[in-house]
Amino acid sequence: MDGGKADDADINFRVLISALLALACGHMLSTLLRTIPAVSLDVMAADFRTAPQTLASLTSIYHFAFAASQIPVGAAMDRFGVRPVSLSLLAGTIVGALASGLATGPASFMFGQLLLGIATSGMLMCPMTLAAKQMSAARFGLWSGIILSVGNIGMLLSASPLAFVVEHFGWRAGFWISAGFGAAVALAVFLLVPKQPAEHADPSSPLSQMAKVLRIGLSRPLRGLIALALVSLAASLVLRGLWGGPWLMEIKALGRVEAGNVLGLFTLALIAGPALMGFLDRSFGHRREVLAATHSLAALLLALAAAGAPNYPLSELLGVHAVPAQIDAALFVLMGIAISTQPLLFGMTRQMAGAQNAGKALSAINLAFFLGAALMQSATGVVATIFGLPAVLLFMAAALIVGVIVFLMYT
Repeated sequence: MDGGKADDADINFRVLISALLALACGHMLSTLLRTIPAVSLDVMAADFRTAPQTLASLTSIYHFAFAASQIPVGAAMDRFGVRPVSLSLLAGTIVGALASGLATGPASFMFGQLLLGIATSGMLMCPMTLAAKQMSAARFGLWSGIILSVGNIGMLLSASPLAFVVEHFGWRAGFWISAGFGAAVALAVFLLVPKQPAEHADPSSPLSQMAKVLRIGLSRPLRGLIALALVSLAASLVLRGLWGGPWLMEIKALGRVEAGNVLGLFTLALIAGPALMGFLDRSFGHRREVLAATHSLAALLLALAAAGAPNYPLSELLGVHAVPAQIDAALFVLMGIAISTQPLLFGMTRQMAGAQNAGKALSAINLAFFLGAALMQSATGVVATIFGLPAVLLFMAAALIVGVIVFLMYT
């Protein structure tokens, strides 16, 4: 009898893992789509006859739409369940990818990005919500890292493979391929994610739920976590998804595919990092100290990369025109590993908010992640226009340090 129960438990766990991996592929698609501009911004800008900095600022609409959609998507998952919400979002993602690929100018491209921001807004929270409801706190910490790592594979796809596609087939092909990938993920979700009754845990209005999420996010226990979340994911997404390519091609004179190779190494670090941090957290602990140390290290590495630009201190000290791109590759890899501590933020949030408020607190952190990315992307577009690309890296480094200081003050 006990053996039968164990077998049933094993089967149920395997079903859960299959469902989580299928949903995590949706997050992979999301990271692929949001990082396409990193290796195609220049050709897109030339096609649209607009400045790359202007187009870069316009792409921030993706992150604003993504952040604004967190609360209604969370409410929909409570009301309708993870599976139907995920399938609806994937359908919207396919439409958004097609709209972006058909864009004829900045306005129509911005509309495509708006659609994608809304449609991909729940791609991370779908597997996270399923894991939070079905797993213990200890196991959730591990699987939140694995979900983030699987999702970050999308950034690997948008490195050298996308650079090759852009070189040979044009930037629009990246969006056609993403639409096809979205259809495949939708099929996997349809087949692998079980139908479960919707949980009406909070029957209040969406406006009331939004107020609760904001109230929890601004509460003193979570204030420091929100501050760090605002800059943590933003630094890696904005560097990998937008400025990494222009930095390597314009400042370090690499070709598109060579820049894609460097961004691919950076992405490997972002893939391995969250899962590694999830494993280490189970045995090491000390989340607060680890988060502060790793984000401070990431800020230092960004500042060192900026200092290696032409006529900047590190280049002058070494007596070279610019520090070789191989050094940038090493700095980016180390930075990717250091900043991949988002699972620890999710773990601290669940621990500090309590089980009864875990869902709303996780939504608040996720909202901060992507609102921060939108704000940083917009701000760095202005910084790049006025002060240049080295100043962009210094700005991100300073933002990380401010986030760490506020985090330490409130935790």
